[in-house]
Amino acid sequence: MATHQSLWGSLVYLLAHYGWQYVSSYGVALRIGVLSFLGGLALAFVLTMLRVSPIPPLRAAVSFYVEVFRNIPVLALLIFIVFALPEVGLVIDYEPSVIVTLILVASAFGCDALRSGINAIDPGQVEAARSLGLTFFDIVSSIIMPQALRTVVQPMVTLFISVIVSSSIGAMVPLAHTELTGLVNQINTKDALGIPTFFVAALFYVCTGLVIAGFGRFLEKKVALCR
Repeated sequence: MATHQSLWGSLVYLLAHYGWQYVSSYGVALRIGVLSFLGGLALAFVLTMLRVSPIPPLRAAVSFYVEVFRNIPVLALLIFIVFALPEVGLVIDYEPSVIVTLILVASAFGCDALRSGINAIDPGQVEAARSLGLTFFDIVSSIIMPQALRTVVQPMVTLFISVIVSSSIGAMVPLAHTELTGLVNQINTKDALGIPTFFVAALFYVCTGLVIAGFGRFLEKKVALCR
């Protein structure tokens, strides 16, 4: 494969020879991103409930968790899970390792976003609920969380896009099914096409982000009407 052909010629060559592999690898990246975001969102929900609980040690432990996983580099955490945990007898396959890494990081950012949403709620509502005799769980699940989720739609959309893009760390480990950035590395190793291979992969990421952002704006308008 010649390396000095035009950009258009390189794109045609890529689509002709690797078109299906791009789609397949995009599917892997999307699967990793969606599973990681859903797992991170579920964990963030639990962490947030603990963070606003009336038990100080729980609040302190969750705050420590958030500060650790919000500030640690994603790639460093993946390397730790893949290469350090086996040293203590805990072996996780490559793709689950990538998902666990992203869940830990996404849950920290998600927990912080939810806390911001909770801070926007009028404290009088909580006091009124207490005066009615509602338990902590009832107050959080039926009053606080529904309102907090409505106010953090855009931060969650941004987090979702970030998790999808961060699925590219899968290129750092030998996944059974290559994700998008890993495919780019393989193509460049074989054909040395350079920028066009990244350009095609970037189109997948950008289009995905635009779709998610559009859905986020639609969802934000819907929840605004429900307030």
